[in-house]
Amino acid sequence: MCDVYIYHFVTSDCPDGDSNLSSRPATLETIKNRGGEPVMESQIVVDHTELDGDGFLVGVLGSGSYEINDIAAQIYSLEVRATSRDNEAIASLDGIEKYMLSLESRELRKQARLLRSQRPALMGADLGLRPDARDFIHFEAGVATQ
Repeated sequence: MCDVYIYHFVTSDCPDGDSNLSSRPATLETIKNRGGEPVMESQIVVDHTELDGDGFLVGVLGSGSYEINDIAAQIYSLEVRATSRDNEAIASLDGIEKYMLSLESRELRKQARLLRSQRPALMGADLGLRPDARDFIHFEAGVATQ
């Protein structure tokens, strides 16, 4: 298990001198090597296996907004980290360590469930949709439902 902190960052490598926000977060070392400035508020904890060879978060496939893709990446990361804790707990011979790793795994999975429950609302907002009772059609019992 090796958790790594990653951040989005700002670079000013545009020809017009404007700054750009990175599309993928990276480690502080990678940001420093690229002459970027980390956005500390964007800190995400991921498993070391989620980084590419350059220190960037491996992209999560998605066609949504940054927020939706960010939540998808966080959910994936939480699940990877929980699985890592589970695997370590299985391999451990120390009862206390097994218990602590099990607790961490459960907490990580709980956080993933919470993000999953928030994702539909964000996706609806991204599309300009709001759930409403009028969006559902009421079907009466009949031949098709029996």
